[in-house]
Amino acid sequence: MFDTLDDVRTDCFNRLIRAPRDRKSPMHTPVIVSADVDARVMVLRAFDSGLATLRLHTDARSPKAGVIAGDPRVAALFYDKGAKIQIRARGTGAVLTAGPEVDNAWAAGTNFARRCYLGDGPGAASAAPTSGLPPEFEGVEPDDAQLIPARENFALLMITITALDWLYLAHTGHVRAQFNRANDSADWQGQWVSP
Repeated sequence: MFDTLDDVRTDCFNRLIRAPRDRKSPMHTPVIVSADVDARVMVLRAFDSGLATLRLHTDARSPKAGVIAGDPRVAALFYDKGAKIQIRARGTGAVLTAGPEVDNAWAAGTNFARRCYLGDGPGAASAAPTSGLPPEFEGVEPDDAQLIPARENFALLMITITALDWLYLAHTGHVRAQFNRANDSADWQGQWVSP
């Protein structure tokens, strides 16, 4: 099934291309790990195979934004149970709050989704269970004018991948390959490794 390293790298990239486009893809919601070894599930919004970058949406006020600013090492874990394929990606992260890519991602969102950035910042303490949203927006879609203050809290987490670890779980024997590149403009170097 996967006889060459090129087949494996193509498989990795094809799965990452599909993941943001297909909400039912098992790789649509990877686990993202920051340098403080905190992990969270996030929605993959885009993958650029030419640049090997992952794009996710986040709140600029989130603790991970500060962690990544101080130490940009980030990892992502993807798993497709049906295909029995795990992809681990490592790279450098950057939280972007301004620029055309951020503006375009904000504009592409629905008002209902953008309302998340109106509420309290992630991790804000509460005496009771809370969505963090202002009460007037619980279950309500705000209009464009009401969302103006939310825009300053919206950010992109961009991860530039520098290493991939691909694992295929097979009853006949697992198969694993690794790919690395020295920087974001270098060619990928692959090797087979023992699982």
